[in-house]
Amino acid sequence: MSDGMSGDFTAWLRGRADEQLRALVAARPELIMPVPPHIEGLAARAGTPSAIGRALDRLDRFSLSVVETLTLQPGPVAYPDLRAILARALPHGSRAEERRRGHALDAALRDAVDRLREACLIFGPDEALLPAPGVTEALDPPAGLGPPAADVFRHHPSEALTALLADIAPGDAPDPPVRRLAALLAESGTVERLVAEVSPQARAALDELAWGPPSGRVAGARREVRTATARSPIEELLARGLLGATGEETVALPREVALILRGGRLHRDLSPGPPQIDGVARDQALADRTAAGQAFAFVRTVEELCELWSHDPPGVLRAGGLAVRDLKRTAQLLDLPEWTAGLVVEVAHAAGLVASAGSVDGEWLPTSAYDVWRIKATEDRWALLASAWAGMDRAPGLIGERDERDRPINALHPDLRRSAASEVRLRTLSVLAAAGPGIAPTAASVIGRLAWEQPRRRVAQRDRLAEFALREAEHVGVTGLGVLSGHGRALLRAFPPYGSPYAAGQGGPAELLAPLLPEPVDRVLLQADLTAVAPGPLVSDLARWLALAADVESKGGATVYRFGEGSIRRALDAGQSADELLSLLERHSATPVPQPLRYLITDVARRHGRIRVGTASAYIRCDDPAVLDEVVADRRAAVLRLRRLAPTVLASKTSRATLVDALRAMGYAPVAESLEGDMLVARADARRTEGQPLARGGAAIAPDPDMVAAAVRAIRAGDDAHLARRGPTDAPRGQVPRSPSAATISALQEAIRQGTRVWIGYLDSQGHATSRILEPARMEGGYLTAYDETRAAVHRFALHRITGIADVN
Repeated sequence: MSDGMSGDFTAWLRGRADEQLRALVAARPELIMPVPPHIEGLAARAGTPSAIGRALDRLDRFSLSVVETLTLQPGPVAYPDLRAILARALPHGSRAEERRRGHALDAALRDAVDRLREACLIFGPDEALLPAPGVTEALDPPAGLGPPAADVFRHHPSEALTALLADIAPGDAPDPPVRRLAALLAESGTVERLVAEVSPQARAALDELAWGPPSGRVAGARREVRTATARSPIEELLARGLLGATGEETVALPREVALILRGGRLHRDLSPGPPQIDGVARDQALADRTAAGQAFAFVRTVEELCELWSHDPPGVLRAGGLAVRDLKRTAQLLDLPEWTAGLVVEVAHAAGLVASAGSVDGEWLPTSAYDVWRIKATEDRWALLASAWAGMDRAPGLIGERDERDRPINALHPDLRRSAASEVRLRTLSVLAAAGPGIAPTAASVIGRLAWEQPRRRVAQRDRLAEFALREAEHVGVTGLGVLSGHGRALLRAFPPYGSPYAAGQGGPAELLAPLLPEPVDRVLLQADLTAVAPGPLVSDLARWLALAADVESKGGATVYRFGEGSIRRALDAGQSADELLSLLERHSATPVPQPLRYLITDVARRHGRIRVGTASAYIRCDDPAVLDEVVADRRAAVLRLRRLAPTVLASKTSRATLVDALRAMGYAPVAESLEGDMLVARADARRTEGQPLARGGAAIAPDPDMVAAAVRAIRAGDDAHLARRGPTDAPRGQVPRSPSAATISALQEAIRQGTRVWIGYLDSQGHATSRILEPARMEGGYLTAYDETRAAVHRFALHRITGIADVN
């Protein structure tokens, strides 16, 4: 783009009203990060390739077609001419259909031009619309067209081009061969004549290239070929200039040829509006209830994961992430497929509920934020998880696949980051919202709509991320039976511009979800076979306690827990006594505590803690020497390398944890103790790490209106100062001022108070006397800060170097 065009754009941008500048910043918030110093800075930043690329990525197919059409015109385009060019691409039909499409085009084009001008991707009045600086370069090639003929044949030898021209248009001309060939290919009659000369196979190749992609690979593309010696379809096209070699094995269709082959249309099938969303009708109330059930289950699964990792955390891989075996084990314990377990892990991490405790040889542990999250209401806990899922820049669906180096992609690994993940996820939800209440769109329909809304996105990546989003939304509880739920729609409102803004009387996602959640129960049914049946979802405290004191045997409408020696010992290790266990069971059981369960608890508690294990490396102590005699005599204790220190004390070189596990494997029930002799309580929530919620991904989040207004005010003020700046002023002629130091200081203080200019003499760093005209601002620490009119800049002057001061005439 020429400097003149950039200047026109800056002048046009400067003439925009503050309201229009606020709309620009709201549409492209990256332009004020940081805030530009003036309008010229804003214009320069708006024309950078990265800023234009991000703005173009937000355009739908029709708006992008409008921009492409303007970039392909040689100069400014009037609005009626732009409409006429676009109308050529509308499909033909009956007169009524064409009239309806014309009305749709009028409405869509007016809206598109206004939005593009608001985003400063085009500028100028309706009588002379132009693409903004940098847009043409960012769209290369636009509308699936190849480079112009002058660029295609630029590096061809003159002799080869002369021979080609002799075959297709004999005659002499003063123009260079490249320019003459480009002019010939721009003529409709010439191209049509040349196309008529080639074989049907060559014409089919042209038709394929005409609508893009405009390039292909051919062995020996730079071969010398004439029309008389051409044998293959490609040689026929090369010999007539209908194709040009752009490399040793690449050819391209010149833009002029493609435009003529398209019959004057820039786009094959222009659709002013998005495609229709197809789907199955469902009952919205049923879908909401189904989604609420999924949401409840997801919250409980995340809680179960955090409790599991509280007392048995998996390790952090050296390269980051969670090991495959740890994910498999977690999936088995949660009774979930691996992909679902990976989703649960990733969302818990994104919500800041789990984090790594150390980068090397660390563990994945719940964070302190988990304890705060756990005591909230279920609907509030789900709102946090769903918001983290919607905004995270990670793709859990890729877990288990292999990267470009054929290495597995693990859960929680940095390789799961995808910059487009959050945007595609939110756009997918917005498509579900656009389908209307009670409609479950098909996956193909959603992907087709996204292709219209995001034409510049990489197709394969976008489609896969959309499929992941649909699958994950169902499991998280945002959708039910494929229909966007009411609380899911409310969740989307928190991510403008993907959801409609909140209106009066509309509740948030937690508020809408709360009435649909099942009522938790605080009762279980204890049975004589050492099981407890939970007839519904349990209150949080009871669920945590049962997970500690019993093992889940089966899940479903009712959850079955089984008590065993190991689970009871787990509760005793957590600091509970037999009486406390029995009291809890009696308080929360709808039936009397069965005698077998009472016997189990008392028996395990009686044996629990008779043996104490400490650190020697580790030691064993027991008040009953006979028990230690049994331990020493047991062959299985040989590997522990036990040594008797006293009748009631044994020492071992193994660690305390290893010693406890070994004794339990031998049938004893030891407990660990501290150096002071106190029993160590293994509380499930004792192991925590620090963490914070992950930043949202690349989804466009609308900036705060107050911040936008402040940024526009700052840009305006900076631009006014930029335009009002003065150039350097010549120093006065004559003797450099000299005056006593006290008089100089006093005169400077007076000039600061009065805001007047002064003439000073100043010694530079080489000791040369210079003459300056200043506007003093402040004086502190032996320095004077002032605007130096002779340098047109603000400087600090050392007071001891000022030789004197005088008034400016």
